[in-house]
Amino acid sequence: MAVPKRRMSRSNTRHRRARWKAQAPDLVPVTVDGRTVRVPRPLVRAYQRGLLKPED
Repeated sequence: MAVPKRRMSRSNTRHRRARWKAQAPDLVPVTVDGRTVRVPRPLVRAYQRGLLKPED
């Protein structure tokens, strides 16, 4: 694993961390029990198979 050879300044550390942005998952419309619900793309198959139930 790469290890920095010098101490990074607080300013540089915060600037680097500020670039980490979380993105909202893209939601896909899926029909479950006759209702159309929007679910995250990785979970579409689980909703279609009935492993997950949409919340009201």
